[in-house]
Amino acid sequence: MTTIDPATSSNIKPGISRRGILQESAMGAASAAAASFVGAASASSLPSAQQGSIEVDDAFDVRFHTQKVGDVEVFYREVGAKDAPVLLLLHGFPSASHMFRTLMPLLASQYRLIAPDLPGFGNTQAPPRGQFDYTFDNLYKVVEGFTEALGLTQYALYLFDYGAPTGLRLAAANPEKVTAIISQNGNAYLEGFSDQWDPWQAYWRDPSAANREACRPSLSPKTIRDWQYGTGADPEKLSPDGYNLDIFYMARPGAEDIQLDLILDYRTNVAAYPAFQAYLRTHQPPLLAVWGEHDPAFIPPGALAFRKDIPNAEVHLLDAGHFALETHAPEIAQYIRDFLARKLKA
Repeated sequence: MTTIDPATSSNIKPGISRRGILQESAMGAASAAAASFVGAASASSLPSAQQGSIEVDDAFDVRFHTQKVGDVEVFYREVGAKDAPVLLLLHGFPSASHMFRTLMPLLASQYRLIAPDLPGFGNTQAPPRGQFDYTFDNLYKVVEGFTEALGLTQYALYLFDYGAPTGLRLAAANPEKVTAIISQNGNAYLEGFSDQWDPWQAYWRDPSAANREACRPSLSPKTIRDWQYGTGADPEKLSPDGYNLDIFYMARPGAEDIQLDLILDYRTNVAAYPAFQAYLRTHQPPLLAVWGEHDPAFIPPGALAFRKDIPNAEVHLLDAGHFALETHAPEIAQYIRDFLARKLKA
């Protein structure tokens, strides 16, 4: 499979391009305006019951729920028909399920999309430090319990950033349930690390108080906005909504210490890479890697490395940063739609 550069229009199917989506939206808006004008002119002649009747497609109605898993009340958003194939979306650091707010409606006509907030993130309510250990093993256990509580027997996984080690633990423990994997800057190989990890790696080697404090700048508003979101992203396409909400969540009491605990525990993910790779090599799940090639943390060799264990892995690099959905949701939706349409029928 050839790595695709979406900067050229030939890489995007004409029927589902960003331009096409925007044109359809504009046509829809114009039609809605015309319908509103005509409706206003003739409303007085309609029976009152007819004036208030509007048909809504439930497949596009995003719903917000909570699900109790042990001592954790998991917040999640969901869209799509209940009997549609499931795509479980696992977010990354320092975000939450709101990072999927643009992607979910784009796929809702074909799939049931479910996006939980991990413990310590977003709107999920979890016990404080000391009563709950914020480790990746525990994040995985909560997600596994969440899937069981919802009765999900099969699902494709969308893995981003922290969602990758969480979801790969889930996949390795439940290989029969995983129909496909989509990695969006979700790493499982040493080749995927950039040269920007020094403070974290020092903390992994020596978890001293000084090394812990040296990681705290990773949680600052400037780092979230400019480094994590801004690096490699087109500023004209980068909405402030995502990073401002992440900054708000990080400012809550106790949030930074939870994140510092997870930064230390990230070393367990690196130690688990051989097990993750063995799962991929043994079970050969259909795998699509769609990565922002300008990610300052996880670099393109990490996407290409999936082919070492899954030779048929499909890899696409976008002219985007770490949070590629913020600027390239239509393109990513198109890749997912095409990939799952082929692989889930196989």
